[in-house]
Amino acid sequence: MPLKILLNGAKGRMGRTIAAAARSEHEVIAAAVDLGDDLAAAMNDCQVVIDFSSHDCTLALVELAVRHEKPIVIGTTGHTEDERAKVTALADKLPIIWAGNFSVGVNLLNSLTAKAASVLSDGYDPEVVEMHHRLKVDAPSGTAERLVEIIKQARKPNPSQVRYGRQGITGERSNEEIGVHSLRGGDIVGEHTVIFAGDGERLELTHKATDRRIFARGALRAAHWVIDQPAGLYDMNDVLGLGV
Repeated sequence: MPLKILLNGAKGRMGRTIAAAARSEHEVIAAAVDLGDDLAAAMNDCQVVIDFSSHDCTLALVELAVRHEKPIVIGTTGHTEDERAKVTALADKLPIIWAGNFSVGVNLLNSLTAKAASVLSDGYDPEVVEMHHRLKVDAPSGTAERLVEIIKQARKPNPSQVRYGRQGITGERSNEEIGVHSLRGGDIVGEHTVIFAGDGERLELTHKATDRRIFARGALRAAHWVIDQPAGLYDMNDVLGLGV
C-alpha cells in the first residue's frame, strides 16, 4: 500500500536514501531539512512521519505529530537522557517507532545477543565494537547502545558497569563490566560485533552493512506497520515480531 510520507532530515545521508527508496512505491509529500521548514501544513496531508534529522529536533517534531495525530518513525540518534525521556513520555498519545537501526539483520543480531547473553551469563566477558564512517557525529552508535542494554537486561539481577574504551593502567577487568568501543573511518556504512570471551573459547556475533538502502527499506517497513498500531513506544523488534 502506498504511503504519504513526511520525511524530516531529507538532506542527510539516510534522508536521501529513504527518499530514493520511497519513490517507486510511496509519495514523499514533504521533504524537510529540519524544523526550520514549515511542516504544519504537510502534517495535514501525510499518513506517517519519518525522522532522520538531529537529536535537538526530535522533541518538537513529535509534539507537532501529536497535535496532528500522525504516527512517527524515529531513526535519529545521539539524544541525551533528558531528550529521550521527554519524547518517550509522548508515546501514550500516538504510536512511535524508535530504533537505532532499521536493518532486519541488525535486529536479528539483537535477538541472538539476548539469547547468548542469557546462556553465557557467567564466566564470559561481553564487549561491543562498532565502526562507522568518518562523518558520523555521535558515539557509540544507537545500535551499540541497544546491544549494551540487551546484555544488561539478560544479566539481571547482577549489576553491570559500562566502560567506554580503555586507556592507561585500568586494572583487571571486572566480571560486571561491559566494554564498548567506537571506531571511525572511511565510508563504512556500519559494523557491529558482540564478543563473549570466556576461558578457552570466544563467541562473536557480527553484522556488517554494505549498503545504506537496507536501513531505508527497514524504515519504510516500519512506517507501514506503525500506521495500524495504537499509541505506544515500539521498536523494530515489534515490527519484525522478534520479541526482544
